[in-house]
Amino acid sequence: MTFLPNVSTLLAYSFACFLLFITPGPDMSLFLAKTMSGGRRAGMAAMLGAMAGCCVHTLLAALGLSALLAASVTAFTVLKVVGALYLLWLAVDAVRHGSALSVKQESRAEVSFWKTFLVGVGINLTNPKVVLFFVTFLPQFVDAHDPYASDKLLFLGLYFIALTGPMGAAMILGAEKVIALLRNHPKLMRGIDYSFAGLFGAFAVKILTASAR
Repeated sequence: MTFLPNVSTLLAYSFACFLLFITPGPDMSLFLAKTMSGGRRAGMAAMLGAMAGCCVHTLLAALGLSALLAASVTAFTVLKVVGALYLLWLAVDAVRHGSALSVKQESRAEVSFWKTFLVGVGINLTNPKVVLFFVTFLPQFVDAHDPYASDKLLFLGLYFIALTGPMGAAMILGAEKVIALLRNHPKLMRGIDYSFAGLFGAFAVKILTASAR
């Protein structure tokens, strides 16, 4: 079981994944919009498409980061510092601009499951923020000197998908309530933003101070 992080790391990562999931963004907007316009089947198709895209990102990131680690521990550490700065920028941006939920009212129509699935894949694969997430976020939970770092990188990516998948399904099943909750409770949205900013800021400070020693 060398691919498993220690308990404290896994708990921190799980909480970070949860905050990432509940922070409204392009993926959540897509799932909810497709659910409202095409029903739960369309929403599930979009979510499964995005998850398939995340599997591709996970594999590419794990292979690329593992190759970087094998080539140079220093280069891997530099990437972690760059990633920490990116996380710090995300934290500041969350406080300054807040979450982005965009669900437009569309006429309800019968849509192709696979067409919607491919839309989910396409949006996920072409979203540069998703690429940056996998390349800069995963390394924060892996020690550059860990001989099993490559296994853990792959596990963390797949774990993110396994953890957020059921939550995404539950959100789609209660799409109307979720939209009403997020739109009608701005204080809740700001609370999510500040929680997101606080956690990501803490991650950034931790890695930057650790690298400075």
